[in-house]
Amino acid sequence: MAGGFRKFRVADKIAESDIITSFYFEPTDGAPVWDVLPGQYITLRIPNANEPVLRTYSVSCDPSETGHHRITVKREAGMNGASDGIGSCWLHDEVEVGSIVEIAPPRGTFVLDETSPRPVLLLSGGVGLTPMVSMLHRLRESERDVHFLHACENGQVHALRDEVMSCANARIQPRFIYRSPSDKDRSGNLFDAEGVIDKAFMQRHVPIGDYDAYICGPTSFMVAMYQLLQVLGVSKNRISYEFFGKAESLEALAAKQARPKSDTAASRAAPSIQSLAFLTNPDAWAADDVLAKTPPAAAPLSDGDVTFRTSNVTASWDHAAASLLELAENAGLNPEFSCRAGICNSCKCGLVSGEVEYFETPLMQPEDGQVLICCSRPKGPVVLDL
Repeated sequence: MAGGFRKFRVADKIAESDIITSFYFEPTDGAPVWDVLPGQYITLRIPNANEPVLRTYSVSCDPSETGHHRITVKREAGMNGASDGIGSCWLHDEVEVGSIVEIAPPRGTFVLDETSPRPVLLLSGGVGLTPMVSMLHRLRESERDVHFLHACENGQVHALRDEVMSCANARIQPRFIYRSPSDKDRSGNLFDAEGVIDKAFMQRHVPIGDYDAYICGPTSFMVAMYQLLQVLGVSKNRISYEFFGKAESLEALAAKQARPKSDTAASRAAPSIQSLAFLTNPDAWAADDVLAKTPPAAAPLSDGDVTFRTSNVTASWDHAAASLLELAENAGLNPEFSCRAGICNSCKCGLVSGEVEYFETPLMQPEDGQVLICCSRPKGPVVLDL
């Protein structure tokens, strides 16, 4: 199993909406699936013209599931030069039941804090609900109050609705907000509010409390929710989030991006829409600081300067940055990166001198003399070819 990859057989492929499909993977070696924390992702090795590419997808099923891993994937833009569509188009167009897929173990620090007694806010947009569904299954086993708020365009693109509703009970309150509901959505009472999630909607439907909040979805959605939660009094250290795509900082984005405006906010929808209640129990079916995915605590490091030789910049390692990548960014540099989790190798650069330690083990170890700066810290003075 080079690089920790195992072979899995596609046991099922189920369309969840017009653009979202779930894939069930069973190990071909007969061994159990990996343990997975609610919110983590797995990495698939995707065949490509020149060399395989790696793509990560949240595990969307109950994390207690022992027979398979499930991912739920939105079909993105075509593969003609669009790197963001390589994985999803391959999965949707070429992978079928019986296909063999190489998968690496679950990773990621966007996970449910199961030690916390606080109530939980799960806020998702579009296909961003996938890690939230995994968290929801685990929360169903707890005594914590949960508000599950999901925003999407309409019922045609809404995935896993029935599965989420099957988790509803006196403690767990799912609400769905459609931006442009169809007549079918209206007649079927498939949503709770029309428009977007705004302050008035939150105040109407979510009791004031000391919440742990989790956000996942399009960047503009996450920035809006991050800002809104702070307005409502949720402290930054209680807000966790996950980017699908290139990881960034919501703190930085929120500082420079005004909240998107909309002609219709959910709180201004007709009372008959706002008060929709879900009384049925459909068959269950089963779709970067915290923010800053804070790495596990490490032993104290020796202070020292980090020199970015190519840029002629030196920065002092003062433990304020989580990684060498973050230190470089704080020093005004713009290194290449994508995953910020030791998977894609985009941030790889030359280690001229000094030693580093990894707080997140790289999925594929870089060659000698190279270092992944997204998941490493210096162990003393370091010179990087950056």
